[in-house]
Amino acid sequence: MTQIGADSTGTTIPLPGGGSVRLAWAAVTDVGRRRRANEDSLISRVPVFAVADGMGGHLSGDLASAAVVDRLAEFVVGRHSAPRQIDRALEAATADISVVAGDSELGVGTTVTGAVLTLIDGVANFAVFNIGDSRVYRFEKNSLKQVTVDHSLVQEMLDAGEITRAQAAKHPDGNIITRAVGFQVTPTPDYWMLPLRVGLRLVICSDGLTGELDDKRIRLNLAAGLSPLETAGALVDAALASGGRDNVSVVIVEVLAVD
Repeated sequence: MTQIGADSTGTTIPLPGGGSVRLAWAAVTDVGRRRRANEDSLISRVPVFAVADGMGGHLSGDLASAAVVDRLAEFVVGRHSAPRQIDRALEAATADISVVAGDSELGVGTTVTGAVLTLIDGVANFAVFNIGDSRVYRFEKNSLKQVTVDHSLVQEMLDAGEITRAQAAKHPDGNIITRAVGFQVTPTPDYWMLPLRVGLRLVICSDGLTGELDDKRIRLNLAAGLSPLETAGALVDAALASGGRDNVSVVIVEVLAVD
């Protein structure tokens, strides 16, 4: 497990043209109740916030997730950055993971999801990105919405109308993903752009959280109005209380002000 960055109760980020945004954030991770090692890695520092979940059951998943956050820290720098820097970081991480994998027949890989502070025509946005089944949610005006779309077999079945959401939540193939970083394949993240608005919160998490808590329970924790650190800690504690069958990682990012 690798964790990069320190929590912040409020950091002002100047923007070109004299404007600024003020963000607060916190990151919490736990090995869970059934795993021996934590294969999740996190980065939470301006301008990038992300969680990578090393592939459970594969060799050196912890090294794969660490390679991703290390490369994000290297390539995505400054007060704001462009999505193409995410692409460059993930391509470099893929090469690193190939070295870790060596001659392994199974291969080595990791999911990654997160958000980078970027500018579109001078306006601050979060560029949300995703590969795999870790997730980013947005919480705004007491409403929780999943931003990312899982790259998983169950999600494909859900999209095809073969199963319901209730069935998807308990499907035995829930751990089969269809896209990852690693396995000597060019990484192809999906992107979404979210304008920054005061009160917006992002929940960036590994499937150790969503495997234990449904969206309703996640929303209730966000609606409590606690600080990012208290909220992230409460979510991880709730996942552990519900079974903690996997590593659990949560990053909360909150928009405090937009000038």
